[in-house]
Amino acid sequence: MAKYTGPVCRLCRREGVKLFLKGTRCMTEKCAIERRSYPPGQHGQSRRSRPTEYGTQLREKQKLRRVYGMQERQFLKTYHLAVRRQGITGELLLSLLERRLDNVVYRLGFAASRGQARQLVNHGHLLVNGRKVTIPSMTMNVGDLVEVREKSRQLLPVQAALEVAGGRGVPNWLEMEPHSFKGTVQALPTKEDIDVLVNEQVVVELYSR
Repeated sequence: MAKYTGPVCRLCRREGVKLFLKGTRCMTEKCAIERRSYPPGQHGQSRRSRPTEYGTQLREKQKLRRVYGMQERQFLKTYHLAVRRQGITGELLLSLLERRLDNVVYRLGFAASRGQARQLVNHGHLLVNGRKVTIPSMTMNVGDLVEVREKSRQLLPVQAALEVAGGRGVPNWLEMEPHSFKGTVQALPTKEDIDVLVNEQVVVELYSR
């Protein structure tokens, strides 16, 4: 599967908001948005076109997709899963995105960013219900136990992430046991539990065109 391998700070600049793709760096003065708050490219500073309805919908969709580090095909598949379920499609979409294993690992504080969380999962450093899992897109359910493998608990990225995780906090739908490197999914996330500043209804309107 294709993946974006370019500088992620360009993505934040393109969307005009912090997507927190580089962990703690995004909270410092080194953040690209702090230094250059205009879109990347030769005409980034001069281009000020008036956004259309479609353009606004597209930017919201791109923002949400980039926050969770997903390619279009994978994101669209998640949208279709939300459509087939009973409830408000936009809120169901956010819930499914939040319950991805890589996002849960990030929310629990085992990684400084979702990208780092994906790498930890891909390299087999995480266990789900006692079994090694290497699929970052795996959907977590209520009662699932996520933990760092014992031999991976001394990894510097994991240790560094846990040191700063206290300031970020753990969502109410998760329960964290920092000393045992374990976390449990206590409930399904609701819209109020999700701090991603995206208008999910606009994304639904885009795919419903």
